[in-house]
Amino acid sequence: MSEVILPIAYQLGAGGILGFVVGYAIKKMMKIVAVIMGLFTLALIYLGHTGVISVNYDKLLDAIEKLYGNSGGATHWLTPIVANLPFASVFLVGAAIGFKAG
Repeated sequence: MSEVILPIAYQLGAGGILGFVVGYAIKKMMKIVAVIMGLFTLALIYLGHTGVISVNYDKLLDAIEKLYGNSGGATHWLTPIVANLPFASVFLVGAAIGFKAG
């Protein structure tokens, strides 16, 4: 019985602690990323307004459709997540708590 409980307890503890740390770090880094993305977007809007760049909307639409078309093969990365469900679920809970604390 202990050979079953100990690995599960280890997964739950490690997943919770690592999730908390990752969530906390993500929250802190999101502010920096938001500022950089905002400045980049403002620069693109300014360059588009002044006529320096132009957007080919047909190519943009094709790229978006291709991106959604490639998302069908998710089973090769989804199987390991389902196999490690205790670790993944506690990791996500810990990440949410860390994100909230950050």
